[in-house]
Amino acid sequence: MVIVNQVLEQSVVVFSKNYLPISKVNVRRAVQLLIAGKAEALDLVQETSWFVRSPSIVLAVPAYIRLTVASVERIWKVPSVNRREVLRRDNHTCQYCGSRKHLTLDHVLPVSRGGLHTWDNVVTACERCNQRKSDRTPLEAGMPLYTKPKAPMHPTVAFAEHFWRSESFPPEIGGTSKHNAETNISG
Repeated sequence: MVIVNQVLEQSVVVFSKNYLPISKVNVRRAVQLLIAGKAEALDLVQETSWFVRSPSIVLAVPAYIRLTVASVERIWKVPSVNRREVLRRDNHTCQYCGSRKHLTLDHVLPVSRGGLHTWDNVVTACERCNQRKSDRTPLEAGMPLYTKPKAPMHPTVAFAEHFWRSESFPPEIGGTSKHNAETNISG
């Protein structure tokens, strides 16, 4: 029973009808989508990942499936710039020193010098760094930012970006082998 549950909890990547990777689901959900005819197997790699058996059927569940039904995209708006969202974007970490205590918001270009309250001008800073930076830019204060501030991206786009960076596909379908990727980076 333990092995069955382990198989059913494995991840399957779901692609939209337009072949955009949109999420990961467990094998149990993938089986439901395949049997209901709402998804089809994608043969991005040669081997089948899992076999799920019932008294009447043996179903080969691939590592990748594609939805066959058009899903209505949920409307997603960039959230407004507020403390909760900026802290979430910056992973509750000061963007100047990495501290996770006594966090505030800081305007990269101070408001007194024409800076706006926008996603690309507001970062998380601890009280100490915020006071040290004062009414200066990070360059003037000698305090470089850990990351460049930007607006949060659509969750589906973020998943797709992470997927294409982390997955490795054989060269015959447009991927690079691990050896080729290492060679290209170092040489």
